[in-house]
Amino acid sequence: MHEYDEKNARENNDISVIRPAVKDADIKMRHSITDKKRLKAIKEGLQTLHNLETMAVNAYKYQITSADTELNRELIAAMLNEMTHVQDFQVKLYEYGWKPSIFSYFFPIVGFVFATIAKMFGEKGAKWLGVFVETKAVDHYRHLLATIDWDDDTKKVIEKDWCDEFGHIERWSS
Repeated sequence: MHEYDEKNARENNDISVIRPAVKDADIKMRHSITDKKRLKAIKEGLQTLHNLETMAVNAYKYQITSADTELNRELIAAMLNEMTHVQDFQVKLYEYGWKPSIFSYFFPIVGFVFATIAKMFGEKGAKWLGVFVETKAVDHYRHLLATIDWDDDTKKVIEKDWCDEFGHIERWSS
């Protein structure tokens, strides 16, 4: 297990930024790691995060209605942020020469099911689902940050996305 400073990560990431800029030079091929055990852990971690973020996108997307409400605005912002996370992890997978898991096609369905159930309970259901999904995400991020020896660039992306999830919990708890 790696020692992990949650407070420091939260202080050094601006969660008001929904979609951080990515420059062309930020995209790098990451084939320099040769330790097979470490690579396996990184791959499994990235695929897990990609799958869970795909589910979260759909959990928010399928709750959005055509109404002009603050809830819909918040759902759209959360969906956009989660879409950014999906892209972050998909890019990292490709940088390593991997692809998303074959199971990634299952997670949008789970998100749809969650959204459909939450929608039946209106705003309370949306907020409950937001807190539930984001709390699970925070726990997954914490575990993966503590147990996997990430490269520095990938770790920074994961930390930023993890901090976003704390912000989502705060949003849906209010």
